[in-house]
Amino acid sequence: MPRILRFLTLLAALLLLCPLPTLAFGTAGEPQSTSLPPPVKQAPAVSAAAAVLYDPVSGNFLYLKNADERRAMASTTKIMTALVVLSHCRLEDTVKVPREAVGIEGSSVYLFENEEITVKALLYALLLNSANDAATALAIHTAGSTAAFATLMNEQAAALGLKDTHFTNPHGLTDAAHYTTAKELALITAEALKNATFAEIVATKRYEVPQNGTEATRLFLNHNRLLRTYEGAVGVKTGFTKKSGRCLVSAATRNALTLIAVTLDAPSDWQDHRALLDFGFSEYEGFCPSPSPFTLPVVGGVKNEVTLCPVGHIALTLPKAHAEIQATLEAPRFLFAGFEGGKQVGRLVYRMDGKVIATLPLETAFGVEKTEIHRSFFEKLKNLLIH
Repeated sequence: MPRILRFLTLLAALLLLCPLPTLAFGTAGEPQSTSLPPPVKQAPAVSAAAAVLYDPVSGNFLYLKNADERRAMASTTKIMTALVVLSHCRLEDTVKVPREAVGIEGSSVYLFENEEITVKALLYALLLNSANDAATALAIHTAGSTAAFATLMNEQAAALGLKDTHFTNPHGLTDAAHYTTAKELALITAEALKNATFAEIVATKRYEVPQNGTEATRLFLNHNRLLRTYEGAVGVKTGFTKKSGRCLVSAATRNALTLIAVTLDAPSDWQDHRALLDFGFSEYEGFCPSPSPFTLPVVGGVKNEVTLCPVGHIALTLPKAHAEIQATLEAPRFLFAGFEGGKQVGRLVYRMDGKVIATLPLETAFGVEKTEIHRSFFEKLKNLLIH
């Protein structure tokens, strides 16, 4: 058989064995903006002097009332206190309660001087019982003094880009130079909720811890009644002084959407928060798909298929009355063996109204080596071309 004819015969066999990879569907464009449309319903009236409803996923404020007005924040201060402590201390660290933390004005768990207690227990006291003595003990343990700790709090506020928030203490007792806004307090809370420990603590209804050096047990009870009365509530913090009035930060999750509500100086704060959260959940919902892995045929390898795993996470906020979302798999029909795990070979594309709203890359879960037979076949083809 002439050499060129033998070559064409082998090439035809190769193409029959291994058809050229093609995309299963057309290539998509870049993701489009998913800015939220205005709400359909009228926003509720609230008793608060200042209030916001915030969606941390989209970054949209769904409700605003005097949102940029500087006001006292009372014990909602402790959201930032916890955030700073969690970024500087280990939960298992032991705190020796200093004299300065004993007998602090306001809410207390009655710590005694030189008592030894963990950072974790103090954080529960801080966020459930709103304990000012716990706040002071944590501040001194973390930074050496409450003044130095306030500096850390202000540095954290600056890092978050806040312009209208300033701290002078870790507990929120009245000080003219200690203030925030409803909008910026929502941003602080969104950052704190990214911390799994913080989120776990503020969602806890009760917590018990042995009292060091005694046979007694301390019981911490969460003051946030929404945890017991509002579906989907996950936190966050209450606060009150005569100067600030009733302050409340809440968060709740429904339909894959988490919303944060903040009210400052609100006589009917619990009612305000139910109304704000109900309003947000009636207008919007979350989109957080969890696609399963896919399998793809492999040609010429020690395995005949490979698993493709979606990489990353999608979290979008959409109006309740959104159009149908379509998911498209864009991937080769097969892979040639000889690749490593973690190789990107396709993607999942989500479209709404024909526009791409999100994509997830697909990566091989493991590598697949070529078989000896497959290598021999290509060696024959190589030798044929050379000779």
